[in-house]
Amino acid sequence: QVQLVQSGGGLVQAGGSLRLSCAASGSIFSINAMEWYRQVPGKQRNLVAAITSGGTRNYVDSVKGRFTISRDNAKDTVYLQMNSLKPEDTAVYYCAVAYGSTWSRYWGQGTQVTVSS
Repeated sequence: QVQLVQSGGGLVQAGGSLRLSCAASGSIFSINAMEWYRQVPGKQRNLVAAITSGGTRNYVDSVKGRFTISRDNAKDTVYLQMNSLKPEDTAVYYCAVAYGSTWSRYWGQGTQVTVSS
């Protein structure tokens, strides 16, 4: 059984930093990408950053230059380093692993990030 367990997050002042972690357990075949999404109440879940199996990184424009996605293959863990945080970054953050030809996803449990002004 595949599980994605997230850690990190919390409350930080604007301009501060946080690091999110997402550790995968179980066997996942044909991984296409590891991803971070975020969601605010009443809104859809949006992709923030992704790293493909080939190591290509992609970011939504609003976090470019501030967030960095990375992964540790030996630990089956993906990270999101968030610097220069802004109040508009406040959201529940979810990690995901996209796999297979249909790009199905496993999801983490979500973690709250709150940035105070």
